[in-house]
Amino acid sequence: MSKPLTDHEKRKQISVRGIAGLGDVAEIKKSFNRHLHFTLVKDRNVATPRDYYFALAHTVRDLLVGRWIRTQQYYYEKDPKRIHYLSLEFYMGRTLQNTMINLGLQNACDEAIYQLGLDLEELEEIEEDAGLGNGGLGRLAACFLDSMASLGLAAYGYGIRYEFGIFNQKITKGWQVEEADDWLRYGNPWEKARPEYMLPVHFYGRVAHTPEGPKWVETQVVLAMPYDTPVPGYKNNTVNTMRLWSAKAPNDFNLQEFNVGDYIQAVLDRNLAENISRVLYPNDNFFEGKELRLKQEYFVVAATLQDIIRRFKSSKFGCRDPVRTSFETFHEKVAIQLNDTHPALAIPELMRILVDIERLDWEKAWEITTKTCAYTNHTVLPEALERWPVHMFEKLLPRHLQIIYEINQRHLDRVAAMYPGDNDRLCRMSLIEEGDPKRINMAHLCVVGSHAVNGVARIHSDIVKTTVFKDFCDIEPEKFQNKTNGITPRRWLLLCNPGLADIIAEKIGEDFLTDLFQLKKLLDFVNDEMFIRDVAKVKQENKLKFAAYLESEYKVKINPESIFDIQVKRIHEYKRQLLNCLHVITLYNRIRKEPNKKFVPRTVMIGGKAAPGYHMAKMIIKLFTSVGEVVNHDPVVGDQLKVIFLENYRVSLAQKVIPAADLSEQISTAGTEASGTGNMKFMLNGALTIGTMDGANVEMAEEAGEENLFIFGMRVEDVEAMDKKGYNAREYYERLPELKQVMDQISTGFFSPKEPELFKDVLKFRLSFIVCKIPPSFPQNPKEWTKKVIRNIAASGKFSSDRTIAEYAREIWGVEPSDVKIPPPNEPRE
Repeated sequence: MSKPLTDHEKRKQISVRGIAGLGDVAEIKKSFNRHLHFTLVKDRNVATPRDYYFALAHTVRDLLVGRWIRTQQYYYEKDPKRIHYLSLEFYMGRTLQNTMINLGLQNACDEAIYQLGLDLEELEEIEEDAGLGNGGLGRLAACFLDSMASLGLAAYGYGIRYEFGIFNQKITKGWQVEEADDWLRYGNPWEKARPEYMLPVHFYGRVAHTPEGPKWVETQVVLAMPYDTPVPGYKNNTVNTMRLWSAKAPNDFNLQEFNVGDYIQAVLDRNLAENISRVLYPNDNFFEGKELRLKQEYFVVAATLQDIIRRFKSSKFGCRDPVRTSFETFHEKVAIQLNDTHPALAIPELMRILVDIERLDWEKAWEITTKTCAYTNHTVLPEALERWPVHMFEKLLPRHLQIIYEINQRHLDRVAAMYPGDNDRLCRMSLIEEGDPKRINMAHLCVVGSHAVNGVARIHSDIVKTTVFKDFCDIEPEKFQNKTNGITPRRWLLLCNPGLADIIAEKIGEDFLTDLFQLKKLLDFVNDEMFIRDVAKVKQENKLKFAAYLESEYKVKINPESIFDIQVKRIHEYKRQLLNCLHVITLYNRIRKEPNKKFVPRTVMIGGKAAPGYHMAKMIIKLFTSVGEVVNHDPVVGDQLKVIFLENYRVSLAQKVIPAADLSEQISTAGTEASGTGNMKFMLNGALTIGTMDGANVEMAEEAGEENLFIFGMRVEDVEAMDKKGYNAREYYERLPELKQVMDQISTGFFSPKEPELFKDVLKFRLSFIVCKIPPSFPQNPKEWTKKVIRNIAASGKFSSDRTIAEYAREIWGVEPSDVKIPPPNEPRE
């Protein structure tokens, strides 16, 4: 028998990773050694693996910079409309491998590193994740940046350079424990500080009424320092910019005349200003009205708008006109996309700049603002909607409060003219909610101040139009759109699952990586014995690799022949990890009841972080780990059922677990998950979905055929009907003996013998989140399973973020994606 291939030899055979040209390999080795030598001359005599990682990162970065400069030069000359994606979260994960892939250098780097006696995968594992996001919303922004660059759009991501990203999760005695994510500890080779573009941001103060109009005076100033990260498109030589702002105290901070004498304390107090960019708020789909968070939201918006306007004014205008002075054309050259309501202050801030500083009249300024801004809604959960207390605004942003009042007055005048005497409607539609305290409804501000409002999956966009924003939709139906989310196939197929990408490329060529709809061609091979075998083989290899990873990292042994049943996402009641937990206990009880019956072996894995203040979510983690303690040590069960909690779920772990999954759990209560994007990643990587008709699952079932997913549970209409008639949990409990047994086990301490009361409040919570039809069972014909897998992969083309971004470009931003390949730095420009 031939010797099994090493990982390196396997990787060498994967054509989609680029050709390792001899010249490239030699150049990369030379550059690598130069960087390594520089590091060692500076510091030490002996190199560590981290030194090797940094040498490689700097080598790859050098190859980016020429393209980066040339792209920005190209934009300056062509002066296209520029897209600005504003988000408080960019969940980027690791950068090295993605950069090599998008530059077509992965095999050349692999070969160079191999010739130097190192292993590329080991070096890749050293890189810290850039965890500047909580979950779906932040990861969507990252996929969008990749697609905007790959589609040749002149796009910028704007956000905050958090010193500490999403916390690292440790599981201690079954409980989640948070620790700070000091991701910048060893430095970040992918960012470039740009102190020359530092900008002031104002807070507090008061509004003075002057002959020239209102002036915001006596403010406190914080400086915004930009850090730029290159965003390479896929093999098109385009490199866009993600610009993240970091807060810096000005040098005279707290050293003004009234603070004479306490110099030391004044310097120490600089921290207060710089805390603005210290840490990401770790809430997913939950609003916590903290002043520091409002400061973060204004900080990113104020710095970004100054930057956009500076660029607009200094851009080439037609020919040799050095400076634009008129804002007439602003919305023809600038698009601003608001990723949820977090950057909503862009609307009053742009108004403040146009009216107070640029001296436009209100009507003109408002026209420009609405034509420039567009808003993406990400949730209909009431607890997630941002509603800031008016008194907080009064203190922190007094001028913006006045502007919001004025926007509201004009908005309500318009509504009143259309619906005379309909006071209820005015109350419902106001930007200001009466009450104690009075609050500003940021979603209403976004809808009124934008020319386009979109949901993120068809079912969600429909719910938005018929419920949360119904009154607004009645008045301006043309404003409301749908843009179903997508994922980048570069990271979520080529990078994380090269084996699958390769067998697909063998059958249909490589063009699917930039046109994912081409996966439809795989339907021709759904009965091809060789292809069926190859798909199953790739999945089995991925499972073996993930099982080995779990064993080396967490010392848990799992059966790679079992079904990998996986639910990874933030822990939340509406996502119903509890339902999954009840199902696991049900399976456990069935095995114990008939120990000699043949069960299909299963390994159930749940992973995800709970917000530190979300008690119920933390209890769900503790329940699941406690169930694991019992199930995994029961000799009757053996390896027919294993229960694993995946600690510290993050982008880099998703890239390992998703390619290994057989079954993807997407089981939110219908009408609660706006879209979901994990669902799409599993589909593209050859897992079958068990799920409810919620979010993008609806469209996945439509694309693949409902018979190729395991759909169960109530539809949105059923949930509404049940809410109307009233929900009686006890009735289900009495009627379903298996469910009754499970509930009794949890509440009487079967899984927490030392603290029998531990989980009683877990079952008190809104059970409407829980009960629905028992999930269906699965056919156990492996070949039929694999055919379904192929049909799913073939139907996943719609869920590329390239398609999503092309729709935003054409239908919201008014720009056309371009396949122009900017000439690389080594070729002369025209």
